[in-house]
Amino acid sequence: MRGGIVGEAEPLTETLRVGLLLETAQAQQRVGEEVFARLRDHLQTLDVLVRSEVGRAACETLEALSSEAQQAETALRRLRQETTVRVLTWSTAAMVLSAAIGLVILRLLLPSSAQVNALRARRAHYASDVLRLRQFGGAVDLRRCGTTGRLCVRVHPNGPRYGRHRDYLLVKGP
Repeated sequence: MRGGIVGEAEPLTETLRVGLLLETAQAQQRVGEEVFARLRDHLQTLDVLVRSEVGRAACETLEALSSEAQQAETALRRLRQETTVRVLTWSTAAMVLSAAIGLVILRLLLPSSAQVNALRARRAHYASDVLRLRQFGGAVDLRRCGTTGRLCVRVHPNGPRYGRHRDYLLVKGP
């Protein structure tokens, strides 16, 4: 204070100015460090929050995915069971249809029991006729002769002739 008058502004010295400037810079540095410290704390808090939210979201997503996978597994098992039932049903139907077609074809091709009985009766009649013929010496030598395959019989060429026109000959046995 020059001249002792209070209130008069003293010219600041260069050293005082630098000192004030340094003090202001240090104050600003402390404020900046405090801001950085609070920012770091804030970032750590945000990091914890983000990690927990990401973890929670990942857990929810995995739970939903697990639930959907279980539903898909259940649906696939149900589909496999239904497919097995359908395949079994179609296979059984195909076998029954094949058997039915085979039976129908056999029924159409094979004679009925009435026809078989009629054929047996005819065979018995023919067998009795053959037996009677053999008893009367009717064992003859029959063959197919000529280009047309006509039925012919071996006869006694020099044997006696019978009938009104003498056109019957004795049949020669085998």
